[in-house]
Amino acid sequence: MNVVEIAFSVYPVTDLKRARAFYEGTLGLKAATAYEGDGTGWVEYEIGPGVLAIGAGSEQFKPSANGGSVALEVEDFEAATNELKEGGSRFVIEPMEFPGCHMAAVLDPDGNTITIHKRKATNS
Repeated sequence: MNVVEIAFSVYPVTDLKRARAFYEGTLGLKAATAYEGDGTGWVEYEIGPGVLAIGAGSEQFKPSANGGSVALEVEDFEAATNELKEGGSRFVIEPMEFPGCHMAAVLDPDGNTITIHKRKATNS
């Protein structure tokens, strides 16, 4: 096997309409692909060369704050975290600074963890 790239990362959600309000309204993502059925659905957000998806309707695929987490790179970390605070997002990791980055983590409406991240400039 020769894996050449990550096709997508996906979060399970229980209410697609509510999840889309968060991902599109709060996070400002634009849906590239979307379909909805009776209690099921799938939405893909293209971010650079990657894809973050949300999916609803599978009994074997449940939201969890203890599962994986996607880290979204932002242009302005302080502005992004201020927007999330003002919008009432629940932080599970308050904004922190590390030697190479700034990061924070919030929960989506289903309790999945979303990391907000900003790399520091490197001195090359």
